[in-house]
Amino acid sequence: MSWKPEIDMNSFFEELTQINKRPCPFEYYTADELWTDHHTADQMLDYHLNGSIDLSSRNSAFIESSIKWIASRFGLNQQSKVADFGCGPGLYTTALAEYGASVTGIDFSRNSIDYAEKTAMDKNLKIKYIHQNYLDFDTNQQFDIITMIMCDFCALSPEQRGKMLGKFHKLLTAEGHVLLDVYSLSSFEKKKEAFSYELNHLNGFWSSDDYYCFVNTFKYEEEKVYLDKYTIVEESRMRKVYNWLQHYSKESIIAEFETYGFVIDELYSNVAGKPFDSSSDEIAVVARKR
Repeated sequence: MSWKPEIDMNSFFEELTQINKRPCPFEYYTADELWTDHHTADQMLDYHLNGSIDLSSRNSAFIESSIKWIASRFGLNQQSKVADFGCGPGLYTTALAEYGASVTGIDFSRNSIDYAEKTAMDKNLKIKYIHQNYLDFDTNQQFDIITMIMCDFCALSPEQRGKMLGKFHKLLTAEGHVLLDVYSLSSFEKKKEAFSYELNHLNGFWSSDDYYCFVNTFKYEEEKVYLDKYTIVEESRMRKVYNWLQHYSKESIIAEFETYGFVIDELYSNVAGKPFDSSSDEIAVVARKR
């Protein structure tokens, strides 16, 4: 008797082919997989609140240094109006409000917003939190400082980045500033393409049930884009998450901002005001309207 496979090998082979397929840069946008799935949203919040690591948020010591620098650099006071795009659980918004600023935080994660609101209530801080994808956020209010920290800007496609810069331009006061950070070409050059799979990758980050996670890392040399593609296979479902990261040179980040009507006031190596160094993994941008 000849052996017959219990699965459709053609379908299985095709699925493996799709798992390992290199997409076009920014072909897919899957932010909702991270922020609206209950299990992964809980895991992301845990990472945010772990002050000893740099994953969803910077470590606590860096955030403290960054907040002090922001307050000094922009002359933060009780008249300052601040908007933090991708505020997470309020690690920056809480501290900025404690300086007396009027603060608005926007984030896609219900878990993060709930945590931030509770913190504001416990500390008796008046912070406005909005649960929304910041790509869709709009308001008639204007702000003196707009922040987007933890290199969130790099996860957006060129079209999305253009939309955000146009939004920032509209929402800034005449003398207002944008502060955000991006990954540098120095960081890009250190990255390598790779493939791996693992049972319950990242200690169960993707699901409370058993799963296999295939991780494909792709580099796009011409576009200076890096992708971690996660394919999560559970018994009852399979899903894909695409983590895109655009990388910049000093010249390319300046050009992108200037295209949308901004002037770069200064570049730094991070959002704690470290002087600019082209060998740093990040570039922090302070920009204003032209």
